[in-house]
Amino acid sequence: MGLDDDSRDYHRQDPPGKIEIATTKPTNTQRDLSLAYSPGVAAPCRDIADDEDAAYEYTSKGNLVGVVSNGTAVLGLGDIGAQASKPVMEGKGVLFKRFADIDVFDVELDITDVDDFVAATKAMEPTFGGINLEDIKAPECFEIEQQLREQMDIPVFHDDQHGTAIISGAALLNAADIVEKDLDDLEIVFSGAGASALATARFYVSLGAKKENITMCDSSGIITESRVEAGDVNKYKAEFAQPVEEGDLADAMAGADVFAGLSVGGIVSQEMVRSMANDPIIFAMANPDPEITYEDAKSARDDTVIMATGRSDYPNQVNNVLGFPFIFRGALDVRATEINEAMKRAAAEALAELARQDVPDAVVKAYGDHPLQFGPDYLIPKPLDPRVLFEVAPAVAQAAVTSGAARKRLDLNEYREQLEARLGKSREMMRVVLNKAKSNPKRVALAEGTNEKMIRAAYQMQEEGIAHPILIGNTKRILRKAEELGLDFDPTIANPRDGEWDHYADRLYELRQRKGITESEASELVRRDSNYFASVMVEMGDADAMLTGLTHHYPGGLRPPLQVIGTAEDANYAAGVYMMTFKNRVVFCADTTVNLDPDEEILAEITKHTAELARRFNVEPRAALLSYSNFGSVRNEGTAKPRDAANLLQDDPEVDFPVDGEMQADTALVEDILTGTYDFSDLDEPANVLVFPNLEA
Repeated sequence: MGLDDDSRDYHRQDPPGKIEIATTKPTNTQRDLSLAYSPGVAAPCRDIADDEDAAYEYTSKGNLVGVVSNGTAVLGLGDIGAQASKPVMEGKGVLFKRFADIDVFDVELDITDVDDFVAATKAMEPTFGGINLEDIKAPECFEIEQQLREQMDIPVFHDDQHGTAIISGAALLNAADIVEKDLDDLEIVFSGAGASALATARFYVSLGAKKENITMCDSSGIITESRVEAGDVNKYKAEFAQPVEEGDLADAMAGADVFAGLSVGGIVSQEMVRSMANDPIIFAMANPDPEITYEDAKSARDDTVIMATGRSDYPNQVNNVLGFPFIFRGALDVRATEINEAMKRAAAEALAELARQDVPDAVVKAYGDHPLQFGPDYLIPKPLDPRVLFEVAPAVAQAAVTSGAARKRLDLNEYREQLEARLGKSREMMRVVLNKAKSNPKRVALAEGTNEKMIRAAYQMQEEGIAHPILIGNTKRILRKAEELGLDFDPTIANPRDGEWDHYADRLYELRQRKGITESEASELVRRDSNYFASVMVEMGDADAMLTGLTHHYPGGLRPPLQVIGTAEDANYAAGVYMMTFKNRVVFCADTTVNLDPDEEILAEITKHTAELARRFNVEPRAALLSYSNFGSVRNEGTAKPRDAANLLQDDPEVDFPVDGEMQADTALVEDILTGTYDFSDLDEPANVLVFPNLEA
């Protein structure tokens, strides 16, 4: 099947469409229902009647956006009407939810009259925290947005106008910097004079471009003052009319620094590109086919050609999803009355700045492991980069506060943590780790220091103040790779094969001389095995921790630190722990990698240390000793060990967390089973520490 048929099947799968309404409060009992509806609901209603702002406290208004359209200008489809546009509007809702956790009602109005459309949308103000206008044809869209912004006390944003403007504006900031040109000197040519082109031209002026340096072309050619006088252009296009002779797009592009295409595909030739100024910036943003292809633009000339399109299969995709979810997130969270020019500029500047930062491995992997490094082919972040939410939304929120549009102030550090929590427990847990690390940065030895991922990790640790990294490996290789990656930092490097490390060899020999290692073998291990080098570095107090395992097999990574550093004074055994994060819970699993067949005493020790670890992540432990048996349902030597371990822990006065066993994993994790079938258990909530009886389990 082709894409069209696949999409039809995708949309018609039961339930049809792409969005649904889900409850956020318990609805399991009669009391729940009496709180959710009559009679209990009357209390918040009375409060809101007394103070309308209470709606943000009692209802979903503060996280609800209306995507409103009449379907008169659907991208690639044109005027298909309100009903046919509904799949697009539902899709917009999916993007709001996926990228910024914003709920959406899509509203398709079968109204083409401007005043009637404005009245209908204005009447919905009590429902929504913001309005996203979508796919409304020009010039009506200008008038509709203007009237609604004047009449409504919540943010109103026409994404077709401002989305492209903001994203391409971020790209323009970085492109101009790369080619070393000032914005106020740029000669900019626009192909297209619709809603998006006009809004983009205005936004470029807001960023610092000069209006008199912008030449705009529509299908009839350059928009000139003489055409305005002849009544050939509407009042919106007339804003960018220039006192020049009439001509076509080719005439306009001669000598231009920037081409901004928001028109139709294939109308720009290589010759037109060659006529532009040195190191031209070309944003060919027509969809699905750009005004000139990436390959043709790049090969048209020998100097730097910075190219962006609206397509995902080429570098520098100008994708509106980088903007509207995060702009609305910031605006909603400070209860902004509008999305003003300062907030839009803040979004563009935050995107531009984020593109200059090192890109996390997860993002690189999501885009096929292609290098993502600031430069001509990486001007703006990728949509799947989760950092966009944490950078753009706070920037927009702060701009709203500074410009006077906000009705609520936020602590930006706390706000970033709240945003991460919206993306699930994994982000929340990482924030806990990062905050603790930043409060007391440790020296971390990176044993595989010549590996690209380790070098990039060291850069991020140092850049964010998380730790003081020490890269172990060949100095020249590390510095060369860092330069290739475009990482501007001065790393601390320890080269085992070049330097005075005899004291490390002496210490290893001292520790292992009665374990079969000779003096020469100790020297060889320190010089040639970076895991032994890093282990001795930690043992001697020259580093606080080591990181390894990226390229080594697990035993090869674990054996050196166990032999050299050993376990803590209060521990007899090491154990491996996995932390599993889900949307609303975190589960620690142990021992998963070290002890083959532990007895009950080892299981008890593993449980205590894993509980301590959970608390270091701000998780209050509830431990379950796992088995295929539930509380004695099967009795043999295998099921006795976790049961006896649980008894040891329950009898230990130093154990101050709930623990029980033996039990099956679903008993430990499913509340209905735990508190229903086994209500006698010492766990009154599902476990978050699972201790396995052996490695096979």
